[in-house]
Amino acid sequence: MSEDIRYPVGKWGRESALNGAARAACIQAIADVPASLSAALAGLTDAQLDTPYRDGGWSPRQITHHLADSHMNAFTRFKLGLTEDTPTIKPYDENIWAETADNQAPVATSVGILTGLHHRWALLLRSLEEPAFGRMIQHPERGPMSLTALLGLYAWHGRHHVAQITAQRVRNGW
Repeated sequence: MSEDIRYPVGKWGRESALNGAARAACIQAIADVPASLSAALAGLTDAQLDTPYRDGGWSPRQITHHLADSHMNAFTRFKLGLTEDTPTIKPYDENIWAETADNQAPVATSVGILTGLHHRWALLLRSLEEPAFGRMIQHPERGPMSLTALLGLYAWHGRHHVAQITAQRVRNGW
């Protein structure tokens, strides 16, 4: 665990290669996000859902909707990486996305999106042969990334944001 509350599971480190067991663990981490997130959100009131986890940070509601936004983009990035030769993916300003009106929706809306999305995503990932994870995308901000690196990033990303919510619950005695 990190002492920096922004990164309760530590910062992401790019993976260039994963053995079969590590890859399977990352895929399982992606598959587990909806249930872990649901558990982290269970019983929170609207006031708690709208309380930022730190000064200048997002609330659990914003984190939940961000996960849906981010992981829909991630799934698309994987599909592009599998079906095109080194596609350039489109980044987006996650802070502006976090301020759009749909981010006031009940968290169940995005948990539902994540449940279906992660089910499909895990099915796709588990169907891939090892060479597929070596395919590349071009990220305008991060540079070239293999699907292995992308897998590691999003396995971390789900754990990272769920841990922000669970750590907030502990700190606030929720």
